[in-house]
Amino acid sequence: MKKVIYNQFGDERVLELVEQAVPAIQNDQLLIRVKAVSINPLDWKVYGGEMKLMSGSRFPKSLGIDFSGMVEQAGSQVTRFKEGDAVMGLLDAFKGGALAEYVVVTEKDITRKPALVSFEQAAALPVTGLSALQIMDQLAAVRPEQDVLINGASGGIGVFAVQIAKKRGAHVTAVVSTDAVTAATQWGADTVIDYTKQPINQLTQRFDVLIDLSTKLSLGEAKPLMKPRSVLVSTLPSPVTLLSSFVTNLFSGKKHKILILKPTVERLTTLTNLAGAGLQIEVANTYTLSNVREAYAEARHRKRIGKSVIVLD
Repeated sequence: MKKVIYNQFGDERVLELVEQAVPAIQNDQLLIRVKAVSINPLDWKVYGGEMKLMSGSRFPKSLGIDFSGMVEQAGSQVTRFKEGDAVMGLLDAFKGGALAEYVVVTEKDITRKPALVSFEQAAALPVTGLSALQIMDQLAAVRPEQDVLINGASGGIGVFAVQIAKKRGAHVTAVVSTDAVTAATQWGADTVIDYTKQPINQLTQRFDVLIDLSTKLSLGEAKPLMKPRSVLVSTLPSPVTLLSSFVTNLFSGKKHKILILKPTVERLTTLTNLAGAGLQIEVANTYTLSNVREAYAEARHRKRIGKSVIVLD
């Protein structure tokens, strides 16, 4: 089978497409024939060497976190899935491995793909959708009537964060570029700010929740936008930000939470139900496995609404 690996840290040029044997499964595992894999910003942070503390430095390494596909084989102890089931799921964020023609998973890693969701859309859902759910329900604990600002709302997480915040009854302000203003309105944002015309540091409104998906808003910059008891959620974990947020949360009513994705079967099921009920999933562009370097180069350097997806034959 074909699989994407890398043997050193660097840019997308370190990515290699190699031939490997189809992996064997154990009794509690499933073999999935992969149909599509989405690209996440965390991918290039990992293969670029920015996340060595979490990913380690042993090579070769694999790439690709969330995927969709068909169950090719199920172990004798598997009870929830059978051969031929259409599924979607995700692997360990720092180990990857989904960018391959076949991948081995356990039952807790996957859920059934909703019938009306394409394989490309399904692959674009788990990491960003689960991130949005974890932010809304755990880190920010968004409640009805709260004022929520989502900075960078047109990216992978933002698409779902806007929609889920509205489902939680919040008043949502989405900060996007000019080309995403219409889309953010369609996702349900109450107020849409084009940051090229109105910098958010000029806003006079104060918010209960600020969600920074641009990774550019520091706590110091966010504080003037925060109510006395409020929370800023950032999505780029690092030792410095984790330590800083720990100290801040001990002494201030303005809390700083850092997203470290912790998938659960319950959240994956919730996400599947939302998708089946009409959650909008934005696929920005699709690529073939042989064009993996081009796919990552464009995803890194071109801002798009939604996510880029690599489609396998």
